[in-house]
Amino acid sequence: MSRFDKYDPVSGGFRAPLNAAIASADVGKIQGVSVNTSGKVVIGGSAETAIEGVICPIRAMAAGEIIDVMTSGEIVEATYTVGTAFTAGAAAFVTGTTGVVNITSGAGTKKIGRLVELDRMVVRVPAATIL
Repeated sequence: MSRFDKYDPVSGGFRAPLNAAIASADVGKIQGVSVNTSGKVVIGGSAETAIEGVICPIRAMAAGEIIDVMTSGEIVEATYTVGTAFTAGAAAFVTGTTGVVNITSGAGTKKIGRLVELDRMVVRVPAATIL
């Protein structure tokens, strides 16, 4: 199960309430997120430019609960959920509209980091263009 390892809550991300509940099936999944006009965390976004960070919930969570959003840090036991398997040295991308994290780039994706080992991802999410 993927989880945050090296994370500085002061400079490595931010906290915000969830717009929708996190189901138990999504626990441990690395997902790209944006912030909606109500200031709540939404999985995915209107486009890849809206992605502001990643989440990796360690338990099921209700809508409105506060969650950490990583913009800079490391995730260990990183596993992919859809698409091409993670490989050491590969760049990590998020699909803007779905929030899916993968190693496949292309239209509608944003680079968010790199896998420095098979299961360790260094996250450096560039600032969203809406800031």
